[in-house]
Order: sequence, then structure tokens, then C-alpha cells
Amino acid sequence: MALYISAKCKGTHIANLARTTRFLSEACDLVFDAASQGKSFLIVGTKKRATNLVASAVIRSCYHYANKKWFSGMLTNWLPDIVIVLDQQREYIALRKCAILGILTISLVDTNCDPDLANMSIPANDDTMTSIRLILNKLVFTISEGRSRYIRNR
Repeated sequence: MALYISAKCKGTHIANLARTTRFLSEACDLVFDAASQGKSFLIVGTKKRATNLVASAVIRSCYHYANKKWFSGMLTNWLPDIVIVLDQQREYIALRKCAILGILTISLVDTNCDPDLANMSIPANDDTMTSIRLILNKLVFTISEGRSRYIRNR
């Protein structure tokens, strides 16, 4: 995780925003391509502060999401193509299940997380609503753009 930290101030690690921008851009390219091919997405954010953000961002875009509780059989019964996780530590079981089933994962990784647990990691502060909102809205907007291309080209 040291690669994603730019400084330490009073015991708090500060994420390198240049790397956050680069990895967010790469994640947006990936989700745009996947959405333009008609792939399905599941956005997982069960942290209490993030539940309303997840619901409002995803409902207006008509995507699948889990914002209350992660149910173990969710991926076995319905296999999405890509799972986006907003809190790696809280959604560890979902990440492990995705790895077992071979489902591509994109995860926000805070300075206390392991970037190797997800296929694609976006270094960011997963404790602040501003950070989660910015990244979630960018990803959802990009998925919507890709989905629009898919619909136009069908």
C-alpha cells in the first residue's frame, strides 16, 4: 500500500491523488468497455454512511446494488460480470467470493487495505462521503455512457 501513500501527517496517511486519478481513469475505461458490451454490474457498499449514496447513484441508473447487507449466496444465484466494492475491509467476504468465482472486481482501497485483493484497486479514502460520492458518481456515469453506446449499437 506504500505506493499509494503520498504523505503521513499526525499519524494519518494521505493517499497519492495522482495515483488515485490514474487508477480511477483506468477503472472508468474498463467499465465503459464492459458496459458497451452489455456486461452486468453489481455495486456493493454496505457501510452505514454509504448506503444512501449507493442507492441514489445506482437507482437513477438502474443497476444492481447491495447496500444493506451482503448475503453469501448472492453471487452463486446471480453472477454479475463486474463487482464494484466501496469498502474493501467491510466487504471482504464479497471480494473473496468474487475471486473464487472468477468475477472481476474493482475496489476502493484505503491506506489500511490490501490492493491485491481486487483485480483493480482505486486508492482513496473510503471513510469520507466526499471521496466515495466522487468515485461512485464517476463510475456510475461512465457505466451509463457505455450502456448508452451498447443500446445505440444493438
